[in-house]
Amino acid sequence: MSTIGQQTGQKLTDVESALRSQAQQLREETGASFKSLGDSILATLTGLSQLQKNELQDLKTTVDGRLATIQSENEKKLEQMRQTVDEKLQGTLEARLGESFKQVSDRLEQVYKGLGEMQTLAAGVGDLKRVLTNVKTRGTWGEVQLGALLEQMLAPDQYGQNIATSGTGERVEYAIKLPGRDTNGTPVWLPIDAKFPVEDYQRLVDASERGDVDAVEKASRQLEATLKLCAKNLSDKYIAPPATTDFGILFLSTEGLYAEAMRRAGLAEFIQREYRIVLSGPSTLAALLNSFQMGFRTLAIQQRSSEVWELLGTVKSEFGKYADVLAKVKKKLTEAQNTIDKAETRTRAIHRKLRDVESTDIGGLIEDEPPEEETDDAHLLVGVGEDA
Repeated sequence: MSTIGQQTGQKLTDVESALRSQAQQLREETGASFKSLGDSILATLTGLSQLQKNELQDLKTTVDGRLATIQSENEKKLEQMRQTVDEKLQGTLEARLGESFKQVSDRLEQVYKGLGEMQTLAAGVGDLKRVLTNVKTRGTWGEVQLGALLEQMLAPDQYGQNIATSGTGERVEYAIKLPGRDTNGTPVWLPIDAKFPVEDYQRLVDASERGDVDAVEKASRQLEATLKLCAKNLSDKYIAPPATTDFGILFLSTEGLYAEAMRRAGLAEFIQREYRIVLSGPSTLAALLNSFQMGFRTLAIQQRSSEVWELLGTVKSEFGKYADVLAKVKKKLTEAQNTIDKAETRTRAIHRKLRDVESTDIGGLIEDEPPEEETDDAHLLVGVGEDA
């Protein structure tokens, strides 16, 4: 029994030595494994963090470069657009104003020529009298002449024929359509009526040819009274502001008749002051219509200029919105940078935890194993010794 006990003690000692050796080896292998794992994880996280940081820096650099390029290109394009618009507006305005002034100069030259040919026209009054023997025919001829002038000088949508301007059913022969002040597109009409009091004018011409001073004065006063009556009728029937202008035009069909009317001292001023009517002959009406046409063209240029400036304002507003979007992109990039910084902080925390794992005492865990397991191993060894 003593020998068995010694053998058993020796085997227990060998088993204990083997277990201690195995535990020491296991602890060393586990420490080495944990250290290798920690180094591998740390290296992987460090590489991943550096890679992400480099990629984010490259992305930020690329985005900043592209944004700067886009902003520079947009500024250049806006400057080119502004210069192009200014050049086109300036060129168009100068060309059209130059053309309009040239037309006015040509018309005034025609007026001077017409005044120079007044005597020739006066000499043909006799032939005109033979042609225009009927009152209705004379009125129709004056109206046709006025219509021809309007058709020649203005566009079809810039005047109207037989227009009811006063709301009483009276219709003026012709009226020029002027832009209204309201926004609903309602025009303002400028009434024009054609008159040709040929009898009074013919009596004046006959008296002048005879050299009868009294007859000339009498015929002149009669012609003056007739023109005043025509101006009064035009003012009462067709002038009704704000649907119309506060003045009208009385068109005298011949230059001779217009010259006699203007020769009467104070007649034109009286008619204009009392009845708000302007006397006009064929040449002066042509010049007046040309002035209206130039005004219409200037107004159209101003309207187009307003449209261009509105377009530039819209582009400016959209560019402001684009700047807001760029600010939002910059904010998102800043948030991404902050997230990467937080990831680096967590990486350092994991690294500290891994260092704590490396310093853990594995031997303490082995010594704390329950004694029942050692008893079971002793029984097994005893059984083996008995069999032996």
